[in-house]
Amino acid sequence: MTASNHSRDESLPCPGRPAGAPLDSTAHLMDRIRTQLAGQLSLVTPDGRRRPGPPALVLVAHGSRDPRALDTAHSLLERIRELRPALPVRLGHIELNEPLLTDTLAGLGSAPAVLVPLLLARGHHVKRDIPRAAAASRVRARLAAPLGPHPLLVETLYARLVEAGWRTRTSEAERRASAVVLAAAGSRDPDSAADTRRTARLLAERLGVPVRPAYASAATPTVDAAVRALAARGRHRVAVASCFAAPGRFATQCAKAAPGIAAAPLGDHPAMARLVLHRYDQALAHPETAAEPALASA
Repeated sequence: MTASNHSRDESLPCPGRPAGAPLDSTAHLMDRIRTQLAGQLSLVTPDGRRRPGPPALVLVAHGSRDPRALDTAHSLLERIRELRPALPVRLGHIELNEPLLTDTLAGLGSAPAVLVPLLLARGHHVKRDIPRAAAASRVRARLAAPLGPHPLLVETLYARLVEAGWRTRTSEAERRASAVVLAAAGSRDPDSAADTRRTARLLAERLGVPVRPAYASAATPTVDAAVRALAARGRHRVAVASCFAAPGRFATQCAKAAPGIAAAPLGDHPAMARLVLHRYDQALAHPETAAEPALASA
C-alpha cells in the first residue's frame, strides 16, 4: 500500500448534504467536525481566555526523489491531525524535498516544538543532522526517539505482509519452510543495526518464523544474500518486509530482490500515526531520555 488518496480531505458544503453523498461518508465528516470543535474548545478557559497551545509536532522525513514519498508523508500527517486535531503538526525534510527542516523550524520562530524523526532506527540523521538543525534554529525544541524499534512498528510491518499475501494460518511443514527478510536502508552506525535487529526479533515473535535483517546500502547482508542464506537452511518460502517509511529507490530495490511476497512500505498505516504521537508524548514526558528508543506500548 502506498500513500492513500486524499478523499479524507473532502469538505461538506453548506447547507445540507450534497445529493447522492453516502451516509457513512457524511457521518465520518460530521465526526471530524465535532472532534475538531472539541479540540478548539479545549484551548479556551471557562472565562473565555485562551490557554497556551501544545508544542508543535514537527515530523522529520528524510526526503526522496520519488514523488510518492512526499504524498505519503502528507497522508500520514493527515492521519495524525485526525487523531489529535488541536495539535499543530508540521513537516520538514532533511534533504531532497520541501519544506526543508531548516525552513520549517524558521517558520516556527521561537515557539516550542517536538521533532519526531520519520526514521526507523538510530543513525547519523537522528544523532547529528536533526540535533544540528534544531540547535541552529530559535525553536525551543525537544528531540523524540526514532520510530523503531517499537511494537506499533511491528504491527505495521505485520499488516503490510498480510496485505501482500502472507498467510497467517499455515501447517507446521509450511512454517518450517518459511521466513521473512526485514529490508532496511542500512547505516554504518552500530546502533542502527542493533535497532533493526531488535525490530526483526519482535517481528519474528509475531510471525512465528525466522526474520533476518538485510540492507539496501552501507551494511550487510543484502536482501539477495539474506534470501540465499535462508534457502540454504531449507527456508524456501521467503517474504520481504519493507522497513521503509515510504516508497523510494531503496524500497523498490529491495522489493525486486524478493523471491515471493514483497510487502509495501509502512506508509500512512494507522499504527504509524499512533506511533508518531506516542514518540511526541514520550518526548514531552521524559525530555532527558526521549532520544533513546523505547519499547513501551503506546
